[in-house]
Amino acid sequence: MDKAVSVKVTGRVQGVGFRWYAVQEAERLGVRGWVRNEPDESVAGHFEGPADAVDALVTWCGSGPSSASVRHVAVRESRPTGTAEFTVRY
Repeated sequence: MDKAVSVKVTGRVQGVGFRWYAVQEAERLGVRGWVRNEPDESVAGHFEGPADAVDALVTWCGSGPSSASVRHVAVRESRPTGTAEFTVRY
C-alpha cells in the first residue's frame, strides 16, 4: 500500500542543489512525486510510494546534500496523486 506525504524543508536549502539531489534520491528509492523552491526560501515536496521508501526520503530531507543546512522538515499526510515519476516543479 502506498503512502503519500507533503513536506516543507526549511534552512539553507535553496541554491545548494537540494532539488537535484532529491530527484536522485527519490529515483534510487522508487519514490514518485515532486519538489520545488518556494518564495520563502524553503523547499516543498510531495512524495508517494511504498511507506518505507517515502519514510527514507523524508529522513534524507533532514540532512539533504552536504552543502545544505536543514533547520526543520515539516511532514503531513497527503493523498496519493497517482503520478508515475519524480520531478522538479517550477
